[in-house]
Amino acid sequence: MLCCSILHSKFSLFILRFTNLSVSEFWVYCNGSFPSLSISYYSTYGHVEKLAEEIKKGAASVEGVEAKLWQVPETLPEEVLGKMGAPPKSDVPIITPNELTEADGLLFGFPTRFGMMASQFKAFLDATGGLWRTQALAGKPAGIFYSTGSQGGGQETTPLTSITQLVHHGLIFVPIGYTFGAGMFEMENVKGGSPYGAGTYAGDGSRQPTELELAQAFHQGKYFAGIAKKLKGSE
Repeated sequence: MLCCSILHSKFSLFILRFTNLSVSEFWVYCNGSFPSLSISYYSTYGHVEKLAEEIKKGAASVEGVEAKLWQVPETLPEEVLGKMGAPPKSDVPIITPNELTEADGLLFGFPTRFGMMASQFKAFLDATGGLWRTQALAGKPAGIFYSTGSQGGGQETTPLTSITQLVHHGLIFVPIGYTFGAGMFEMENVKGGSPYGAGTYAGDGSRQPTELELAQAFHQGKYFAGIAKKLKGSE
């Protein structure tokens, strides 16, 4: 391959300096293959959707990374959603299990139900049995973000109990750790999120994600995209 010969030639040092790319990034560039990310979520009142939008912005800030938003199918009847006061769904497309295989990295977002992911998202993952059988998702990086109703409502148990879904598919869990810096140690104001991933508090539904929570979501998207890009460049 031309790129392979370039990287092994004396000219490679000049190319890398001129493009300001790392060796792995230059390899990806030469082969015309950039990582694509799938950001799939379920959102009842829009809180998780707002996090998803910021995560997409963060991912898109990494050069060469493509990110797409998806919603998982709703399982509740419109009548029930109406009684819950849930707003209409956005026009973000509905994902099918097989479309997960098209992405190089997967980010999953959902509200909590008793310290675990909402049943709508669980139902979607339950439909991925065919992918599990062939291990079609194995080796892909995956991240988690979420919303809870209160401070004791599952900011850590929700992502923790969701990791089992990733493990059975052979996905590589990518937490944000404490890479968000000082924002991880905010004590003056209520802030969702944890080392597992970005998060927010919905309260009775009227509370919206704060600037700090949205900034953490942006960071997660950017951080995750960087990891996905490195993995793609090492293939």
